[in-house]
Amino acid sequence: MSDLNIATSELSLGADYEQVAKQFRPVFEKIAATALQREQQRQLPYEPIQWLKDAGFGAVRIPVQYGGQGVSLPQLFQLLTELAKADSNLTQALRGHFAFVEDRIVAHKTVAQQKWFERFVQGDLVGNGWTEVGKVKIGDVVTRVTKNSQGHLVVNGEKYYSTGSIFADWIDLFAFDETTQQNVIAAISTHETGVQIKDDWDGFGQRTTGSGTLTIENVPVFAEHVLPFDQRFKYQTAFYQVFHLATLTGIAQSAVETFTQEVQNRQRIFSHGNGDLVRHDPQILQLIGKASAQTYASEAITQRTAQALQTAYLSHFGSSELKDIQANNAAELESAQGQVIISELVLDLTSRLFNTLGASAASSSKSLDRFWRNARVVSSHNPIIYKEKAIGDWEVNQQALPFVWQIGASPSIKTA
Repeated sequence: MSDLNIATSELSLGADYEQVAKQFRPVFEKIAATALQREQQRQLPYEPIQWLKDAGFGAVRIPVQYGGQGVSLPQLFQLLTELAKADSNLTQALRGHFAFVEDRIVAHKTVAQQKWFERFVQGDLVGNGWTEVGKVKIGDVVTRVTKNSQGHLVVNGEKYYSTGSIFADWIDLFAFDETTQQNVIAAISTHETGVQIKDDWDGFGQRTTGSGTLTIENVPVFAEHVLPFDQRFKYQTAFYQVFHLATLTGIAQSAVETFTQEVQNRQRIFSHGNGDLVRHDPQILQLIGKASAQTYASEAITQRTAQALQTAYLSHFGSSELKDIQANNAAELESAQGQVIISELVLDLTSRLFNTLGASAASSSKSLDRFWRNARVVSSHNPIIYKEKAIGDWEVNQQALPFVWQIGASPSIKTA
C-alpha cells in the first residue's frame, strides 16, 4: 500500500470480522425467524429494514474515521451473504444503497464526502432507479433533469426495477441532464411529494425486494446532488454482480440448512429405500453432501470475486493508471466468471434437494420452492449467455468486457 495517494485512515481496509458480525447476527436471526411468513404473505420487510438501519448496517463500509466500521469488500459481501441466508430479499433490497455508498467512498479521493458519510452513519438508506419503463429505445434516457420556471433544478421521469427505493431515504437515479447535456446520477430524496413508489413487482421470486415502478414528477434536486455518470466508480458493474453472487450464496446456505432439517425430522420412508430412517439413507446423505459442497464453492467464489473488487478499490487510490486499468478488468472478468458458475451451482442444488424428500416437499405450507424461485430470479439478471460470450471474447480476442451496458427497445422495431 506504499503507492497510495491518500492516508490509510481515509480508507476502508478491513475490520475484525467476527467482532463486526456479532453486532448484526441477532438482527439476522430476527429476520430469519419471520422470513417464511413474509414469503408466504408477500409482506414487504419494512420492519426488518428498520432493524438494520437502527443497527447501523448501512454504514459498515464507511471508514472508521467517519463513524463507520471500515470493512473491506470481502467482509461486506460476507455480511451480505449472512443476511441473504436469513432473507435473500433484504440483501437485494440493499443493492442500490451499497453501490451508492461505494461511489461516494471512491469519490472521496478528490471531493470530500463527509456529508454523505454522516447521512449513512445516521441510518439513511439509498434505493435504485435506473431502468427506463416501456418502449424506450436502447440508449435513450427519458428521465430528465431540467430547470423549472424559477431556475431550480428538477427531475421528471419513470423507472422500473426500483429495487429498495420503497424503503429508502434517497434514490440513486440515472437521468439525462438537459442543462449540461450529459448522463448523470441525480440523488433525490424519497420524502419529496413528487416521488411515488409502487409495489407492483410481479416476479415469481424475490417478491419482497420493493422492485416496482418509480414515478418522479417535478422533484427538486440540489446541484451538488447531480453527479456526472462518467465519474461513477469504475468497478460498479462487477460490484452489482457480486451482490447477486452473495445473494445466491445465502439462498444456497439457507436451502441446505432447511432441507437438512427436513431430512433429520422425516419419519416416513420408502419400502425400496436404503435405510431405517431417511437420515440414514446413503443416497439421501449423498444429495445433502453434494449440495453442501456446491454451497461451499459458491461462497468461496463470491469471496474471491469480492477480493478482486477490493483490489480495484485500492487501485483507485494508487499512483499507477495501468494497475488501475488492470485491476478493474480483473474485477469485471472475475465477477462474470463467478456469475456463470454460481448461478448454475445454486439453481442445480435448489432443484436437486427435492430428491431428498417425498411429494410432501411440494406442500405450500413449507414453501420449499422459494429457494429455487428466488435463485432463478436473481440468476436472470444480466443474462448469463452474454456474460459467457464476453468471457470467451476476452480469452480468445482480448476484447474488453462491457463495463457499462443498457437495456431497451431495439432500434429496428418500428413504433407507431
